[in-house]
Amino acid sequence: MKTIEVWVNDPSDYELIDSGDKQKLEKVGNVLMVRSEPRAWWKPTLPQAEWDKAAAMYTSEEGQWQFNGKVLKDYPINIAGLRVKINFAKTSKHFGVFPEQAKQWEFIRNKIKAAKREVNVLNLFGYTGLATLAAASAGATVTHVDASKTAVTWARENQNLSGLTDAPVRWIVDDVIKYVRREGTRGKKYDAIILDPPAFGRGAQGQVWKIEKDLRDLLELCKNILSDNPLFIFMTTYSIDASSLAVGNLLEDLMAEYKGTITVGEMALTQKSSDKLLPMSIFAVWQA
Repeated sequence: MKTIEVWVNDPSDYELIDSGDKQKLEKVGNVLMVRSEPRAWWKPTLPQAEWDKAAAMYTSEEGQWQFNGKVLKDYPINIAGLRVKINFAKTSKHFGVFPEQAKQWEFIRNKIKAAKREVNVLNLFGYTGLATLAAASAGATVTHVDASKTAVTWARENQNLSGLTDAPVRWIVDDVIKYVRREGTRGKKYDAIILDPPAFGRGAQGQVWKIEKDLRDLLELCKNILSDNPLFIFMTTYSIDASSLAVGNLLEDLMAEYKGTITVGEMALTQKSSDKLLPMSIFAVWQA
């Protein structure tokens, strides 16, 4: 039996002001910005004049950031108990933080603290490290894996900004599937695994990842490195074609021999201009 939920959180230093016409108007720190958002099918609530106040804009048509006046290209913000760096990369609309995941970070912290034992965590497709740092801040030992050297370097900066420099985190630049396979060969075990796989991606050596083709095999490899007393497996994905129920079914098969519960659903953002929720990602979590 699965529980289906919508997780909503309003993290500090971030506000979703409005959304619609496949765009979203956000305030990140002190910067008002507009980004393309394929999930926002409806009409905006606020008039165009409010959107025109944005100092930074990324649209799918332009494919790069445009700035109205002087905007710092990187700056720190506080979010969900962490201090992390925002960065405007030329070719990506992402700036280093997925604020809708704030409740996930809260879940990770609470589960690790409640365990009252040593917890060894593996974070796959770890990006800029916020889930890693949430786990580390709760006292876990964490291994963070991402194929992007840039992302891992950024994550280490976030570690320092968050005052977690001495936390036990291993930063690994590697193809996720190859790394997990090697960990199984080495007999390494983890109490908790976090995954945030893309719908499509390439590894450090050009390996192609397709979520519908490769996810089940990756989860089987993950099962081989679970400890005898696992705490949780938590997966998020931004694939607009995927269903949280489908991912939950995979976890149900994977963890059939363990006692636990499965929760699936969506992570969403509230917006200031109306009662609408902007769906951002799907998730599925098995927890003991």
